[in-house]
Amino acid sequence: MKKDYKLLIIDNILILGCLYLALLLKFDFKIHQDYIQFFKMSIIPMVVIVSITNMIFNLYENVWKYASFDEFLKVLYSLSIANIIFMIFSYLSTNIFVNSVGMDFKYYRFPYTVIIIFWCLSIGALTGVRVFIKNKHSKRKEKCIDGKNLLIVGAGDAGVMINKEISRHEELKYNVVGFIDDDESKKGMLIGGKKVLGNQNDIERICKEQNISDILIAIPSAEKNKRSEILNICKKTGCKLKLIPGIFEIINGNVDVSHIRDVKLEDILGREEVKLNIDNIEKYIKDKVVMITGGAGSIGSELCRQIAEFNPSKILVLDMYENTAYYLQRELERKFPDVNVEIVIASIRDLARIRSVFNKYKPHVVFHAAAHKHVPLMETNPSEVIKNNIIGTYNVVSCSHEYDVKRFVLISTDKAVNPTNIYGASKRYCEKIVQAFSSFSKTEFVIVRFGNVLGSNGSIIQVFKDQITSGGPVTLTHPEITRFFMTIPEASQLVIQAGAMAQGGEIFVLDMGEPVKMYDLIKDMIRLSGLEPEKDIKIEVIGLRPGEKLYEELLMDNDKLKTTEHHKIYVEKPKDISFAYIDRGIEEFKNALRKDNDEILFNLMCKYVETYKREYPKNQLDEAAVDVEQEK
Repeated sequence: MKKDYKLLIIDNILILGCLYLALLLKFDFKIHQDYIQFFKMSIIPMVVIVSITNMIFNLYENVWKYASFDEFLKVLYSLSIANIIFMIFSYLSTNIFVNSVGMDFKYYRFPYTVIIIFWCLSIGALTGVRVFIKNKHSKRKEKCIDGKNLLIVGAGDAGVMINKEISRHEELKYNVVGFIDDDESKKGMLIGGKKVLGNQNDIERICKEQNISDILIAIPSAEKNKRSEILNICKKTGCKLKLIPGIFEIINGNVDVSHIRDVKLEDILGREEVKLNIDNIEKYIKDKVVMITGGAGSIGSELCRQIAEFNPSKILVLDMYENTAYYLQRELERKFPDVNVEIVIASIRDLARIRSVFNKYKPHVVFHAAAHKHVPLMETNPSEVIKNNIIGTYNVVSCSHEYDVKRFVLISTDKAVNPTNIYGASKRYCEKIVQAFSSFSKTEFVIVRFGNVLGSNGSIIQVFKDQITSGGPVTLTHPEITRFFMTIPEASQLVIQAGAMAQGGEIFVLDMGEPVKMYDLIKDMIRLSGLEPEKDIKIEVIGLRPGEKLYEELLMDNDKLKTTEHHKIYVEKPKDISFAYIDRGIEEFKNALRKDNDEILFNLMCKYVETYKREYPKNQLDEAAVDVEQEK
């Protein structure tokens, strides 16, 4: 780095001035002539010694407008060492060199008090000139009239570092107003030149008083529920919210502006990081052939990523969509070069093709994620639900039994509980298929049931985002509708963990936390976009869609819910399902498909899923109401 020689010259002038001032102070401004002579002889050695030690500590390579406490320590160390060297030099030079040529000196060194006074003055002088440079730059930066007022939540190491980083990036055009921290001992203190203005309860007031436009959450070590609590306070301010992710997300452990990102819904929900039992998972994954049906989908692809961490001998990604499967293959090969990944393009509806795949690869573990999942679309396309979800699942389950798969995990849904739509009913029937095979098969069949995942393909969340981006309105089916949510990585990790607990036929239920009111979630999304609900973006209630519930349930029978070794996984013990009952149902579904009559399919679903309560489309209900009126 280029050295700042201008600062070097200033330092040398200050050093000599401090030395002379130290003599004046020591002798009440009446310096003995010998000390004046010795001072003149010390000018060049002092300049050389201090210049060398300052260069060793890089005091002329730092950009002082970004100086911090570390730079102050460098000044302290440099001048301390320089003083020690000078004391040794002055003693030796006087006794050896000066006296050897016959020069008579009454004093052969400066008094120790002069050295101490000089040390204090020089540290103050060199530090002061650097503080002046820093403050001069800060004042110049504060004059940025188009800068955004930023409040940093968290006055710890991360907050201080990010404040320093922001000062280095003028292109961000942020004016850091101050810090928020719950440590009361910090309140009112200046940290990095910025004041700690209060705690989290003061955020709303401070944002109004200081005209804050942006809030940065700089507490990467905080647990997600704590961060969520703070975000829920911040979102009320209407400010643009940003944060530094958890420290585990920052690979090198350092914090800079590249780590700042916008707040996501996952942050607001505050889902805790999943802690896995690695040993149990490795026992059934490591060195095994693992097949994931629907492997290129949202859950399936994340399962592939998580499973790759446990070193399977092969990952079989079975999917009928070649484009997404191809991109997933490229990603897995790049991130996990030592894991053998193979793509199988196939439909689970095609029994001959599925049997061929099982015969060729002999998978040890199967995760069955392939399914049609879109509730309203499936209500108008019931035959596709039957073909893909029911017949397809039966094909994969029967092949798993036939080819002695060690473990089979069915990905199910909360919509299978007391279903009001054909998608949910189909998944409940799939659960019955798995439980029926479990009663006699050597394969350890298990079901994992959970709610909605954020960011999945076809998710209503993406619809909301698109509507907000286009200026609204955001359409909501009902103001009281609630849903359970978790993140895709969290769901996938818990599915894998539940698979390790399988004994046969259980339904594992993932802890989804508290249900989320969709109206509140939409308001959060609007605020996270820097807009105000109902003011900038309207929310329009359009009524429930066909087959849609106001709320979802996760269990068939709460009384049968049991805890497991993992605090976020519960289990419902297996039920006895007759295989003959399932086999008869499959034949009836196949025969009904040949008749191409949707009503027959709906009626069959009601027959084989006793808890299915069909919700009729609105136009059919209206027609029924008209018929009733006419009869009257």
